[in-house]
Amino acid sequence: MTGNHEQHQQQNAGQEPAKHRRDKSVQRRRVLIGGGTVAVAGGLAVAGLASADPLSTQQPTPKAATSGTASASASATATTTVCTLTAEVTEGPYALDGALVRKDIREDKEGVEVQYTFTVVDTANDCAPLADALVEIWHCDSLGEYSGYVGGNGHDEEDDGTFLRGGQTTDENGQCSITSIWPGHYVSRAVHVHMRVHTDVTLTDDSYTGGEVIHTGQLFFDADINAKIQAVSPYSDNTTTETLLKDDSIYDDAGASSGLLTLTALGTGVSDGYTATLTVGVDSTG
Repeated sequence: MTGNHEQHQQQNAGQEPAKHRRDKSVQRRRVLIGGGTVAVAGGLAVAGLASADPLSTQQPTPKAATSGTASASASATATTTVCTLTAEVTEGPYALDGALVRKDIREDKEGVEVQYTFTVVDTANDCAPLADALVEIWHCDSLGEYSGYVGGNGHDEEDDGTFLRGGQTTDENGQCSITSIWPGHYVSRAVHVHMRVHTDVTLTDDSYTGGEVIHTGQLFFDADINAKIQAVSPYSDNTTTETLLKDDSIYDDAGASSGLLTLTALGTGVSDGYTATLTVGVDSTG
């Protein structure tokens, strides 16, 4: 990746900050994305699971174990969202090939820690966990700059072409974890993370070759929590105009079906960091 660094900078020199627009030519895939709640200190806020075409089923809630005078027949009926259809979105102008396969992608970048856990399931196989899939993410730093393209959003800093980029392969449960920081912002886009899911890759010492990209998407954050984070250092050093989530050109206000992460605070303050989880279902048959 670093070998393309000069080329990427030349391509982006003097350009306006790139605007990610919904690419109408991007192939629409059946993708299930689950988990749209935000767990924060003092309560649980539901972020919504709206969908253009949800497939739901009525299922009885399992009975709780009985003790004392508790009724063994007590039960309730709940609606469980099984699958959600959504469109893939553009990978944007800041993608690079050959991501490092690693759990921690922060390098020396400062910011609020985010511990991501993704669960990939295969809609072509009854939503069974998809093992050995490479989940790749990339995003900007606290000043809105992407590695390999530093300067494209108005800031001067060192660029090694790899910071805040990388991925992990899923285990037998379809899960993988990646540690990074909360992204900053830049002109025209709300705070977000890019994602690709690959299958059939061949792992090398620290990267991969081959394979097929079966999902391209973007991840988003609770607007209220994000506002607090963007107000603390080092994010407060970013003076570029921030686009709010409700005004983003990609996020369509459909909650988890549009990539809204489930967040859980790691401590009592925003600077303590968060866990971020999402279940992403893809059609492995393409």
